[in-house]
Amino acid sequence: MNPSQGLVEGPIPSSRSEAEVAQKVEQGFRKAKVGSPILPFGSKNMKKMPEFFKKGPRSRLNRKEDEEITKKTILLGGITVALFILLLLFGLPLLVKLSVLLGNNKKDSGEVMEKLLPPLPPRLTSTFEATNSAKLTVSGLAEPNVEIELFKNDISVGKNNSDEKGLFTFPDIELEKGGNTFTAIAAKEKEGKSELSKELTVIYEDTPPSLELTNPSEEKLTVDNPDFDIIGKSDPEVSVTVNGKIALVDSEGNFKLKIQLNTGKNDIEVIAKSQAGNEVRKRVEIIFDI
Repeated sequence: MNPSQGLVEGPIPSSRSEAEVAQKVEQGFRKAKVGSPILPFGSKNMKKMPEFFKKGPRSRLNRKEDEEITKKTILLGGITVALFILLLLFGLPLLVKLSVLLGNNKKDSGEVMEKLLPPLPPRLTSTFEATNSAKLTVSGLAEPNVEIELFKNDISVGKNNSDEKGLFTFPDIELEKGGNTFTAIAAKEKEGKSELSKELTVIYEDTPPSLELTNPSEEKLTVDNPDFDIIGKSDPEVSVTVNGKIALVDSEGNFKLKIQLNTGKNDIEVIAKSQAGNEVRKRVEIIFDI
C-alpha cells in the first residue's frame, strides 16, 4: 500500500483552503492503522496529531503581529546599545566630574561648619576664695586670640583678649562686700560667642571676726597647776591659734586647747583669723606659782 493512500479521500482541488486540507489529513490519520508507515510511533502519537491539526495554520494577521514585535525588539536593542555607548563616551567623565564636585561641596561645607563653631567657654581662676582687699585680679584660660568679657554679679566689668597661649588677666577688679560671683564668655568675630563659663565666687570681707575668752576671763591671773585649758568662742569657719598652736573650732565657733605652763610668767596670745584674712588678737598673762 502506498503511504500516501488513505490519508485524503480523493484529489485535493487547488481552490480548497488550508483549513480544509488540514481536515482531510486529519481524517486520513484517523483511518490509518497503528504501526503503519504513517503512524510508526503508536497510539499516543495518533491521539496528539488531531490536536495539532485543530490549531490550524497561522493567519496573515498573526504573522504581521510577529513582524511588529520583531521590529520593536530590534529597535529597543539598538537604542540600548546606543545608550551604552553614550554612557561610555560621556557618562563616566560626567560621573567623575559630579563626584569631584560633590566632594568639594562636602569639604567646603565642613570648613564652613568648622568656622561657624563658637569658641569654648573660658575658665576663670583666682588666688583667693575670700579676701579683705577691695580689689582683686581675675585671670583665666581660654582659646588663643579670643575676646573675653568678664561679668561680676551678672554685670559686665570689661573686655580683654587672650594671648597666643590662651591666657588672660583682669587686674584691679573692685569688689563688693560679701560674695562676688564672676563669669565670662569668649567671642570671635565670625564664630560668635561661647557659652557662659563656670562661676567663680570670691568673698570680700574687711571686718575682723569676733573673739571671746571664757578661760581665762581676765587678762592676768595666777595658777598653781601647769596644765591649763584655753577656752573661748569666735565665728564659725575661722582659724584659732594659741601661741601658734592650732585649736579646733566647731560649727558654732567654740574652741578649746590645753597648754603646758612654765614656772613663772607665761604670755599667751590667741589669734582668730577669717578666710578673708581679717584677724583679731587677745593677750593674757598667766603666772604659774608652785
